[in-house]
Amino acid sequence: MSRYRAAPAATLRIEPLDALTLIYHRASGITHLVDSPVPELLELLAEPLTLDEALAALTERFDLIDPDREALAARIDELVASGLVERV
Repeated sequence: MSRYRAAPAATLRIEPLDALTLIYHRASGITHLVDSPVPELLELLAEPLTLDEALAALTERFDLIDPDREALAARIDELVASGLVERV
């Protein structure tokens, strides 16, 4: 079963801008403009988690009424493709 972990904190510069967040990924040289839940996912994935563990943690932390596993999987796959999250 795959685990996911945010890119090392030393490779990211995260700057909140009102409702959006800028994330500079030093390894790729790309700046990402993101909104929620990306910053929350990166914070949550400081430690490697499976998809189900991440979903459970998000559900608990944000009192999600109807958590969507497929939506979370799609978002994490996007973050993996961008280099902001690693599959470990």
